[in-house]
Amino acid sequence: MIRATFELEPAGVAGVLESLGGAAAEGDDGRVTVDLPVEDWNDDVTLLLAAVVAGEVMELGRLARCRLVELVFPDGLLPGPAFGAPVEDVVGVIVKPALGLSPAQVGDVARAAVAGGARFLKDDEIAGDRASCPLAERVGAVAKALEPGVVYCPNVTGPPLTLLDRARAAVDLGATGLLVDPFAQGLGSLLALREAALGVPIFAHRAGSGPWARNRDFGPTGGVLARLLRLCGADYVIAGGFGGTLFEAEDEVRANLEAIRGPCGPARPAVAALGGGLGPGDMRGQVDAAGPGGLLVLLGSAAYRWPGGLAAAVAAAVGSL
Repeated sequence: MIRATFELEPAGVAGVLESLGGAAAEGDDGRVTVDLPVEDWNDDVTLLLAAVVAGEVMELGRLARCRLVELVFPDGLLPGPAFGAPVEDVVGVIVKPALGLSPAQVGDVARAAVAGGARFLKDDEIAGDRASCPLAERVGAVAKALEPGVVYCPNVTGPPLTLLDRARAAVDLGATGLLVDPFAQGLGSLLALREAALGVPIFAHRAGSGPWARNRDFGPTGGVLARLLRLCGADYVIAGGFGGTLFEAEDEVRANLEAIRGPCGPARPAVAALGGGLGPGDMRGQVDAAGPGGLLVLLGSAAYRWPGGLAAAVAAAVGSL
């Protein structure tokens, strides 16, 4: 069975969940669970998203609250991360397309980040295959700057029919990871990349999930979405940050961290990515607050303004861990 747990208001409306195709039961804590026959869904996360995670039940006028707080799958139904999380914590750098960089300049950014000690680089969620910075040229430029063990995840989000073609081409050109926006591209895109087994880890960005996760009354919690990304095959999942520019309160970040790194049947833990306006001086505090182990702490725009440049910013961040 696939078990979904909701917080509903007003009381006594548990029956609305039976439209999902399962029997609903209200617990002593006031939460309502519905058990869905797994054979009706299998691993079709696209329909599950449309029906359970953000479906019509969220739109019913008679409900004042319909919050999905837990979603549990049978062990092994979804594949989980292919690589999982290493023990060490690492510093990463986000390549910001808003800087207006050419492919060659992106390569320079990668070179400076690696020189400073970064072990991870990724495109931003709004980067793609733009005429001003084509994906193939960008990947080729960054690949020349990489050292062994450094992961670079270009953003392959774009037209759905050619997603796997872009991903394979990026890997062939030297990408050592891949980034996709599953809530914009479609959650099935993450499963497709995982099942394609291209030999590199996948970073699942959460772009598109904000209107759900930060709504206190309707839709899924951030923890539900983070675990769903992990189970669908993401090796890297965003947890938010302690402070910074993102919306989560500390308890929400901790719930995301648990969803990403905590026990989840046979699924490997994913790497929890912390970010959102973080600079070199924030690294130690983020790790202390999260608890060490399997963390990626991402430097954003603040690193580009650091005295001495990006390499110095990364070196300062690495030195603080």
